[in-house]
Amino acid sequence: MATESVQDYLKAVYVLQSYGQEVTTSRIAARLGVAAPSVSAMVKKLVADGLARHAPYREVRLTEEGEAAALAVVRRHRLVESYLHDALGLRWDEIHDEAEILEHSVSERVVDAMDRALGHPSRDPHGDPIPPKRGRHREVPDEPLAGVPIGARVRVERVSDQDAAVLRHLARLRVVPGAEVTVADHDPFGGPLWVRVGSRRPALGAELVSAIFVSVLDR
Repeated sequence: MATESVQDYLKAVYVLQSYGQEVTTSRIAARLGVAAPSVSAMVKKLVADGLARHAPYREVRLTEEGEAAALAVVRRHRLVESYLHDALGLRWDEIHDEAEILEHSVSERVVDAMDRALGHPSRDPHGDPIPPKRGRHREVPDEPLAGVPIGARVRVERVSDQDAAVLRHLARLRVVPGAEVTVADHDPFGGPLWVRVGSRRPALGAELVSAIFVSVLDR
């Protein structure tokens, strides 16, 4: 069984990959809130243990063994989030930090019971796909909202769970997984993206836009 620290790093690498980001040591450090030298040391350990591949000035990639270990942690995390939200009624901006703790202590038996109680959900409350207990898993390649053209109608599929304040604000705007949104306008020179959600027309700054991933319904 990998240590908690190793599990955290494997999950961080996997999640960065799933969002289509280049997995650099600086991005891992930012996601985990640790210093760059600590990341470099852990990446060397992951490589030595056969869990990752990394060459100087290249991104970190998981080996087959590393991905399998990462998926086990990701499954626990996303099912715990789902149970805290759907069964216990915690808000979607509260569950990530709780799941970060519980994912290391909850047993597979309990995780399987949560899965059954929830009816085997395919995505967690943030829209992240939940890996199956057995068989292959492929992260859904949702499209970043930032790349959607003006006039397109989209469905929100997943929202990054890294910032609770972002989640609270998007909930107030009703920009949540399942919501249908139209891209109304995009101000130039780094200005906000304007969307229509029902009768509302909120402006989304760059930080909000970067957290949202969609499927395009109509271009």
